[in-house]
Amino acid sequence: MSQIPPPPTNLRGAVDLSSLVNRPATPAAGGAGAPADAGEALALPSLFFEGTDANFNDFIDLSMRVPVVVDLAAAWAEPSAQLSPVLERVVAQLAGRVVLVKVDVDANPQLAQAFQAQSVPAAAALVGGRPVQLFAGALPEEQIRDVLDQLLQLAAQNGVTGTVAVDGEAGPAAEGEQAEAAPEPLPPHHAEAYEAIERGDYATAIQEYKTAIAQDPRDAMAVAGLAQVSLLARLAGKTLDAIRSAAAADPADPSAQLDVADLDLSGGHVEDAFDRLLTLFPTLDAAGKETVRTRLLDYFEIVGVEDSRVAKARARLTSLLY
Repeated sequence: MSQIPPPPTNLRGAVDLSSLVNRPATPAAGGAGAPADAGEALALPSLFFEGTDANFNDFIDLSMRVPVVVDLAAAWAEPSAQLSPVLERVVAQLAGRVVLVKVDVDANPQLAQAFQAQSVPAAAALVGGRPVQLFAGALPEEQIRDVLDQLLQLAAQNGVTGTVAVDGEAGPAAEGEQAEAAPEPLPPHHAEAYEAIERGDYATAIQEYKTAIAQDPRDAMAVAGLAQVSLLARLAGKTLDAIRSAAAADPADPSAQLDVADLDLSGGHVEDAFDRLLTLFPTLDAAGKETVRTRLLDYFEIVGVEDSRVAKARARLTSLLY
């Protein structure tokens, strides 16, 4: 399993969602956001950036000049680790005709909502300040190349034909990159937990998050971090085939179904994980129901309590409880 990122200490402001739906299809001629001339290259320090709720307006502005591909990822989802390097390789091959922005959907819920990310990984784009859905899942490189070729055609139709020259000089998106390079320090127990996760010591990470919660029960980031690392710990050492086989061999085994739900969630199949446990719930005794209820609450924290899928699942769970 891939490591999870450190939970943010705060959102540092939210992206203006209206920026993703209310912009004109093409920028006004001669305006500040006008596309670059066909032969003019925009100087940027890189083709690859980290996008956050706080800095994303920079990339919306950048998309007036050059198409911006958005990699919507989560470090707990193994397909994200497969897709991201392929996207980077294809973008690099396009030699400055697009830039790539990676967004951690767990740390940036406003962006996940803005792009309507129903599962991870997923790819979207910005063209002329407007969102474009590209695909979901880890596609083969050839298909990704075809999708980005179509994106370039769409961009050309909308007058977004600029290119990027990487020269190491500060550019319009550099401020967001610099902000990512100097994040706010994590609280001590959060920092210890993240360091433990990096070295694969999930037991220590779990204990650090539990200590943080004991000191401050309102520490929402510690609660979410505990849920995430607990998922990693449960899946450590298990294989997809073994989990699927055990569940198929004994559909009535709650432990096997819980393992499959963990696997679904780790792969970004959020609704499948919710449905599996909510369907299992009425068949269990009191102890089993409490186990499933607790696991679902952990899932809600991992996905994000503001997520519409969580709201639906929570309502369904409530109806089963009462």
